[in-house]
Amino acid sequence: MLKAVKNIGHVLYRIWFYVLVAVPIFLFLPALLLTTISEKTYKEFFWLARNLWAKPILYGMGCFPKVTYEQNLVKGKSYMLVANHTSMLDIMLMLVVSRNPFVFVGKKELVKIPVFGFFYKRVCIMVDREDIRSRTGVYRRAQRRLDQGLSICIFPEGGVPDEEVVLGDFKDGAFKMAIAHKIPVVPITFYDNKKRFSFKFLSGGPGKVRAKVHRFFETGILAEDDKITLREEVREVLLNSLT
Repeated sequence: MLKAVKNIGHVLYRIWFYVLVAVPIFLFLPALLLTTISEKTYKEFFWLARNLWAKPILYGMGCFPKVTYEQNLVKGKSYMLVANHTSMLDIMLMLVVSRNPFVFVGKKELVKIPVFGFFYKRVCIMVDREDIRSRTGVYRRAQRRLDQGLSICIFPEGGVPDEEVVLGDFKDGAFKMAIAHKIPVVPITFYDNKKRFSFKFLSGGPGKVRAKVHRFFETGILAEDDKITLREEVREVLLNSLT
């Protein structure tokens, strides 16, 4: 009986999450549409997404963000933001972590999510990991965004690892891109998102969601051959922080 009640609570918590995702989009639909007409208004869209979408979702779920910084992001500077990936809340928490506008690089499958997918397609850099041309095109689109003064965000595990995996292996893309564009890599650890809202359906619950921004890795003097070393050094920072 107790387990059944608990499972009902988990189901209602999931439903409430999707309500919170959808309601701000419908409430602010005209402003969201106007700010996604052109890339020139992306910074205005980012402000809306950060303050009128991500924060209401987190606080509405009872997931109160607590972010600590070993090094602060400089306003107007571009970065490569990388973090462990465990939850849908990672998107919202990343928007809270960085006041600097950034663009997500993510898998094209997220376009299928109702309502969210419509705007995801318009403002994110989508990649089909099975298509070499798609992966190559990411670099060109990322360069255009960096030229506009934006940052890039990639979850380098390339997907969500199994529940029991603390941190999956990292892909090269984020680090190759950071070296190519000479931008600092910013490692970020999300500690609680898996516990609060994992991809396991009957799980989760309200509480603190902590994030830590670690010291940056500079890439100015690195060559493409250094991408593997950079990748593993960044992964070690996150793994040590999680264990």
